[in-house]
Amino acid sequence: MEACRLESVEAEPPDSGSRGCDAAPDPEEPPSLAKHACLCTDLPDGYEPPPIEEFLARHFPGASLRNWRDWRWQLTHRITSLEDAARLLELSDTESRAIGLARATLPLAVTPYYARLLDPHNPDQPLRRMVMPSCWEAVRAPGEADDPLGEDHDSPTPGLVHRYPNRVLFLATDFCSTYCRYCTRSRAVGGREAVCGSNRADHLRQRWQNCLDYIAATPQIQDVLLSGGDPLTMPEEALDWLLTRLRAIRHVEIVRIGTKVPAVLPQRVTISLARMLKKHHPLWASLHFAHPDELTEESRLACERLADAGIPLGSQTVLLAGVNDRPAALGKLFQGLLAFRVRPYYLYQCDPISGSAHFRTPVSRGVEILRALRGRLTGYAMPTFVIDAPGGGGKIPLSPDYVLGREGDKLLLRNYAGGSYSYPDSAGAKDSPAAGGRA
Repeated sequence: MEACRLESVEAEPPDSGSRGCDAAPDPEEPPSLAKHACLCTDLPDGYEPPPIEEFLARHFPGASLRNWRDWRWQLTHRITSLEDAARLLELSDTESRAIGLARATLPLAVTPYYARLLDPHNPDQPLRRMVMPSCWEAVRAPGEADDPLGEDHDSPTPGLVHRYPNRVLFLATDFCSTYCRYCTRSRAVGGREAVCGSNRADHLRQRWQNCLDYIAATPQIQDVLLSGGDPLTMPEEALDWLLTRLRAIRHVEIVRIGTKVPAVLPQRVTISLARMLKKHHPLWASLHFAHPDELTEESRLACERLADAGIPLGSQTVLLAGVNDRPAALGKLFQGLLAFRVRPYYLYQCDPISGSAHFRTPVSRGVEILRALRGRLTGYAMPTFVIDAPGGGGKIPLSPDYVLGREGDKLLLRNYAGGSYSYPDSAGAKDSPAAGGRA
């Protein structure tokens, strides 16, 4: 039976690739270091988007470049239906059926900006796979869950997750300009709540106040991460209101914003927004980039405005099968992010949310990719590879093992190129279990 005809089943989706419901071969083993001495050798040429004026004339007749640069126009004209998508893309049969299923799960939403970057003829293009629904989203593989990280369990009040002692996750909105198909919070975003209109605004403001009251009453909280949804899609006045009240809580030392806006709606980062954010330092931002084709001139300008406002920028990237699971792709992304003044911070193993198995790679692939990149990229471009442990265990770092063992007073090491070296470590030898020292 085809996955597109299933509502919620336990099954084994393909390990990689996204050719609708067709079976895909098992992912090949991570490439060796020797094969990737040059990080660009196996990265195919990306899709070249049409000029903006040509794209507008073809798909949004009557729209101007001024419209294109207006983030509100971008939100108003998002691709949200089968009809919208069929106007821009040559949809496969399985894509068409998957869009129908998406109405009941995570809805389809893509900004015109990001839609221009999608290859209309290739459903397996990495960017297209990240935002277009797949039949495999209706297939629940073993070990998957709607809330795999146990965030609801660690929520003292709706909209707040308090897992680590000194910091909280503040879910300020359930709205994103573009929905990623591998979203960890697909259960909670998309605007599917029953509350709507002005009542929805009142409901949201009351939820914010309850979260603020909890933070104010919990003095060990020093760090607040605003996420959602995407906080930068909120009206500037609302975001300013929220940041002002967080800053008024004396024990809150740091506020961070998690956002994918620079990658999918860079027009939102206006001079006015950057000026407002600058008032609320110390303020940090975690940007979500997943593929080097997202590094456009418009996204560069958005990052530049945030950096010029004094906001330190880090990136969070999810490792995705068939999208960025090659050293060439991630190497180009991480190097490009540094040029955008963004420090690669985390590389995430894809969370086991329901219907995500077609995106997940073997954990060993992430480790081997970092091994391949080590020494070929500057250390500033090397993120930490982590698994967010299912059930609320938090982030657990994984890395290649460069320690081979001991030989007397020497620590035996392997470098990025596979060479073996020894380091004089007599103090460590005394403490090693083999020497009867401290464990």
